[in-house]
Amino acid sequence: MNVKELKKELLTLADQKRAKISAWFFKTKKGEYGYGDKFLGITVPLQRKVAHRFVSLSLGAVKELLKSSFHEHRFVALEILVAKYESGDAKTKKAIVDFYLENIKYVNNWDLVDTSAEYILGDYFFDKNKEILFRLAKSKNIFEKRIAIISTFNFIKKNTFKETLKIASILIGDNHDLIQKAVGWMLREVGNRSLETEIIFLERYYKKMPRTMLRYAIEKFPEEKRQYYLKKIF
Repeated sequence: MNVKELKKELLTLADQKRAKISAWFFKTKKGEYGYGDKFLGITVPLQRKVAHRFVSLSLGAVKELLKSSFHEHRFVALEILVAKYESGDAKTKKAIVDFYLENIKYVNNWDLVDTSAEYILGDYFFDKNKEILFRLAKSKNIFEKRIAIISTFNFIKKNTFKETLKIASILIGDNHDLIQKAVGWMLREVGNRSLETEIIFLERYYKKMPRTMLRYAIEKFPEEKRQYYLKKIF
């Protein structure tokens, strides 16, 4: 199996109507975060099915896919990368992490981040120095910032919250919708496991949070508690 065969298979699954909807959904107009992205119009389950059939592709072939202007090519490339990482030994995992970071500019939409960051960077750095995540959080690139916070979902699932809260504090005043939603989502996930931890963080930072971030963070709170926060600042 090779890249040419994979692209051909994806092309047989393309749906022009869905492609137009995807282009709108992923904000591809000039000035929007997904400007210039192109779509074939393929559902996520089908993309993942194709990815797992082509998991034996080399990293060179994966890079070719990542460099494609078609969104689905990059999504499938990242799904292949995650599968390779999860089945790999320590040396392979390190190589894939290095590859991911070297090609991070191609992880350039929110779904591409969400389908890869926690499974590769999050898993790898759980028991290692996490300075790279803090550097990404301070990037001017919105997708690198999202990678930083979403990577910590892996830590949250292991009931480790320190890094999530530190990165959330770095991003607390970010003005981009994609970052506000991601931070709020991760704070909500912290709260799902330790409500006390989330509330301690909120009491310190909620007045600095944009509305979207706060609403996502307190989405699962009882209505009375939600209004406690919302009425105090809005």
